[in-house]
Amino acid sequence: MMVDLYKPHVSGVTHYVSLNKRALEQAGHDVFVFTFGRADAVDDEPNVWRSPGVPLAATGYTLGFRYARAARKLLQTMDIVHVHHPFLSGRLALAYCRPMGIPIVFTHHTRYDLYAQVYLPILPDQLGYSFLQAYMPAFCRDINLVIAPSEGLAAILREMGVDSPVEVIPNGVDLAPFRSPAPIERASLGLHEDDVVLIFVGRLGVEKNLAFLMRAVVGVLGAHPRVRLVLVGDGPERDNLEDRARLSGVGDRITFAGLVPYADVPRYLAASDVFVTASRTEVHPLSVIEALAAGLPVVGIDSPGVSDTIVDGQNGFVAQDDLAAFTAKLSHIVIDEELRRRMAAAARQTAEAYDIERTSAQVEARYYELVARPRPRPGRWQRAWNRLLDRAA
Repeated sequence: MMVDLYKPHVSGVTHYVSLNKRALEQAGHDVFVFTFGRADAVDDEPNVWRSPGVPLAATGYTLGFRYARAARKLLQTMDIVHVHHPFLSGRLALAYCRPMGIPIVFTHHTRYDLYAQVYLPILPDQLGYSFLQAYMPAFCRDINLVIAPSEGLAAILREMGVDSPVEVIPNGVDLAPFRSPAPIERASLGLHEDDVVLIFVGRLGVEKNLAFLMRAVVGVLGAHPRVRLVLVGDGPERDNLEDRARLSGVGDRITFAGLVPYADVPRYLAASDVFVTASRTEVHPLSVIEALAAGLPVVGIDSPGVSDTIVDGQNGFVAQDDLAAFTAKLSHIVIDEELRRRMAAAARQTAEAYDIERTSAQVEARYYELVARPRPRPGRWQRAWNRLLDRAA
């Protein structure tokens, strides 16, 4: 597994890699993670290799352009490499592994076009999209297998000009902890037993469209006094969101739970009634699958990943990216207890398709297919290149 960053950073990609690493290890494989960061970092799992990089201020990111010699040599002994970021890790996979004949798998996890709009607002939207149109097709042609977690994202890759075959394999979750956990006591969060509790779990970042979510929820809280909102997570938008809550007039009914241990997330979901998200940048969010496994209907925005998982009116609601439409869907589910009960049963049934054992087995089968293909021996120029890298390191 090659990632630009790994634990302790919290993200959907990090969580995906960790879950699949454990599932594949339980299936009998040796799984390594190659990334950047402090070499003396203490991990709660084996076989994590970090190469030196430059820390990017206080972001938690470490920027690196090559692996340490020991990491590169170990990487080049792998049977297969699975890349989870297309730029830094992707280029290193092509440089280190493709000449050795090691099969490379790439999973496209992120709406980079939308992230560019959020974090690089000084650039015209078309410039970021034009870069992806120039980069992604060529990169994907050099990869042995391209995976998209949802049909919606596969369609977006094709719109970008990716003409390589794209296989859809959904993200998976260990469903067992979410099926019947003991709910956290509502009183500990300032909630009442008869409240209708809306919950969001995730990073409190601009890309999650939380200002939109807050406006919609405040409208619902103003009309329905028994409704509460719980935000589980932390991030750069927390202060802004707390200010919005305080100024809304209903801030006493919005709880910021902060960053909680992942093992406790099922308990927060079990104490809630509806999962809410307004993010448009997801490709197949694990938090939505976890909510479904906990029996929560989901209200989200029409976007790849969400619309591929939530069937409007069955296991939740999918609204257009419009404040009035989203607020109306929220109000509907809040006032109709019988509807929530029916949707909860459908949510649990939906989640079963995303059990980690099932989805990781699909990926594992593709690994076997790729490894079975003839593998060329490294040529003279590759051996010379490796010697040059050794001297540079």
